[in-house]
Amino acid sequence: MSPDDFAKAVAAERAAGVIPVRHTGRVVLGALAALATVLATASVARNPSFQWGTVGDYLFSSRIIDGLILTIWLTALSVALSFLIGTVLAVMRLSANPVLQAISWAYTWFFRSVPLLVQLLFWFNIGYLYPRLSFGIPFGPAWFSFETSELISSAAVAVIGLTIHESAYAAEIIRGGILSVDTGQLEAAEALGMHPRRVLGRIVLPQAMRVILPPAGSLLISTLKSTSMVSVIAVTDLLYAAQLIYNQNFLVIPLLMVATLWYLIMTSLLSIAQHFVEKRYARGFARTSGRGPARVPKPDSL
Repeated sequence: MSPDDFAKAVAAERAAGVIPVRHTGRVVLGALAALATVLATASVARNPSFQWGTVGDYLFSSRIIDGLILTIWLTALSVALSFLIGTVLAVMRLSANPVLQAISWAYTWFFRSVPLLVQLLFWFNIGYLYPRLSFGIPFGPAWFSFETSELISSAAVAVIGLTIHESAYAAEIIRGGILSVDTGQLEAAEALGMHPRRVLGRIVLPQAMRVILPPAGSLLISTLKSTSMVSVIAVTDLLYAAQLIYNQNFLVIPLLMVATLWYLIMTSLLSIAQHFVEKRYARGFARTSGRGPARVPKPDSL
């Protein structure tokens, strides 16, 4: 409803003698919340301990920017691989094959149950369990082998840990989106003799995207923030770059604020992009007014 329509509706109610309900408590709570927000913002801005001048000096430091680029790279690669693996796991979970169902369920259950930090530490120390990795004929001669510590670097460990952890969540997101597609369309596609892979790629996934995108966007933002955990295995991401600097100059709070501001900027940009992508895929399903939830016309109004 536009402001003009709202004003006309209020005028019509007043002309008809309708007295709107006064929400005094709502107004008071809103005013108190706004006052608390202003006071908190002013307290942070005026607190000299934050050293905002120092924050500005390091915000675009080359070491911070290098860490930011690595954080973005880790997030993009991990999310792409996570949804690739998650799609395979979701299809396995929905398969009629009980073995594939069991494998997918076990994978999702295990890696959603183990904390990400534990997984990163485990993969970082995988060399203690398998000092050498060999490739060849099973139970036969090996064609070539590598030292595990030489093959898997800290950055590779970060990608492996993030991908495996997030793919378990991505599998459930994609499975929920696939289940949201009307089964009648699948039956119609099968009646036309379409191959299952073609049905999945041309009918199921395009419609499931409307349901998949909101939680997928949340998973992307969550992965971006989760990359901060790779600092425990000495990967020079954004947080670790800030830690290296404040370990030298002891300016802990300003450097943490630098990292915080960059995380806020990146998550805000991702949230804006998510909004427009969701809006695009929602076309044709419901009309949105921009002032509230989507509304579908009633049958008697058509």
